[in-house]
Amino acid sequence: MHSEVKGTRIIRVNPSKPEIKSIRVAADILKKGGTVAFPTETVYGLGADALNPEAVMKIFKAKERPPDNPIIVHISCKEDVKRLTAEVPEKVTKLTERFWPGPLTIVLKASKIVPRVTTGGLDTVAIRMPSHKVAFALISESGVPIAAPSANLAGRPSPTIAEHVIEDLAGRIDLILDAGPTSVGVESTVIDMTMNPPVILRPGGTTSEELRKVLGRIRLHPSVRARREIKIERAPSPGMKYRHYAPKAEVILVEGELDAVIRKVQEIADEYIREGKSVGILTFDENKSAYNQVVVKSLGSRVDLKAAAKNVFSLLREFDRDGVEVIMAEGMPERGLGLAIMNRLRKASGYRIVKT
Repeated sequence: MHSEVKGTRIIRVNPSKPEIKSIRVAADILKKGGTVAFPTETVYGLGADALNPEAVMKIFKAKERPPDNPIIVHISCKEDVKRLTAEVPEKVTKLTERFWPGPLTIVLKASKIVPRVTTGGLDTVAIRMPSHKVAFALISESGVPIAAPSANLAGRPSPTIAEHVIEDLAGRIDLILDAGPTSVGVESTVIDMTMNPPVILRPGGTTSEELRKVLGRIRLHPSVRARREIKIERAPSPGMKYRHYAPKAEVILVEGELDAVIRKVQEIADEYIREGKSVGILTFDENKSAYNQVVVKSLGSRVDLKAAAKNVFSLLREFDRDGVEVIMAEGMPERGLGLAIMNRLRKASGYRIVKT
């Protein structure tokens, strides 16, 4: 099904068996230097030919993205890593064998063919191979590596359905491939393999626990668990330097022991309600009934972090559509996907965090 919004074409595609005719339409746009939003297993990305500086500049313009924020390069063939990088350490091969295709981005020294606009002016390049069939088919058919950050206006919650892309970027890009909701919901994990030991720059869909099983010792960049803004001169990964993932509403994150968190969330919510403000609470199924006089949205069960990761960005956008002015969010343990979710919520709050 084809449609158009503000001059941006939208094509529905089958997520498990993408129609080759639709994929070719999108691939032709990329080959001609245009921009295409497409689903990956993590979030929707906004793609352009990674080796065409003018095309990549269209991404920055459409998103209103700062030029020093590097863009991940998506590939469909592992051999492309050799072409895009100066060297491939043995540990990288172990990672790609275990985690690709999938939600892991690897930072390596860039080869000369990668434009500096794509790398945010750095001498490193971030590369990943997505597992989503639409993304994989699009990269393969276009015949070029695709530079693709999340398909949203800079700073907004990342898009997990095509409607989020339309909301932010209709009229700014050439085409959107709509294949329904993404499955992971938070972006890929970014690991810097130019460092020893390797450093996780952004937590995401591949957990640190999984990476340690393959690599042994790894470090977390201070920004991963930061509870306040850290000054970063040159960010080697997206999601590090600027405010990200933020809805229009003010976000307050409450961290600590569960019972104390629930009490504090309601207490702060009551204060805002007395001021006449509309309040939303981001919680879990087990805690929904604890709150009153507020708009309550659940990430799912506290024991199902995959569901929480899948839902977090869409729920932040839903609060905006509901006209909520303040969102109170419950914290969670930083185990598994919890680390990535907490990283996103802290950034969405602008580090407005209450400890109980």
